[in-house]
Amino acid sequence: MSSDIVRSIIRFVVLILLQILVFRQINPSGSFFFYVSFIIYPLFILLLPFRTSPILLMLLAFVIGIIIDISYGSYGVHASAAVFIAFLRPTVLRVLEPRSGYNITQAPTKTHYGITWFISYSAVLMFAYLLWYFSVEAFTFVYFGQILLKTILSFLFSMLIIIVYMFIFDPKE
Repeated sequence: MSSDIVRSIIRFVVLILLQILVFRQINPSGSFFFYVSFIIYPLFILLLPFRTSPILLMLLAFVIGIIIDISYGSYGVHASAAVFIAFLRPTVLRVLEPRSGYNITQAPTKTHYGITWFISYSAVLMFAYLLWYFSVEAFTFVYFGQILLKTILSFLFSMLIIIVYMFIFDPKE
């Protein structure tokens, strides 16, 4: 098995376990934290190698999303948001492509392309994920203010955790 595949399998398991066993259990009290969800498992989709085919990308996104849905009891909401960002990922990568291009044998990490590039890349896709997720969860735009508030607050906290995760598990900078 190639090291990329092994690394992706380990990341898949670790992120699912972190999401289900740690971040799902965080339920801060107070009205402010009612609007915060800690979601980090989409990082699996973001860190897949560039050469991952779009169909495999969406299939893996669906699988990880449905596993999270089963544990959360959320009936496909996570899976739809995960597939949505898997669909957007090639476009976002094209828009953010550096002048020298991408090395298709690498993964889009902060080590290979820098922390600024990685934050831009992950921020766009995480914001899209969270906006889609909370919109589908509410299933109406009557609560657009609450959807937007949940998206922004969850985005800030989730991105903070993702950046810390990247410094711990991709420390070459």
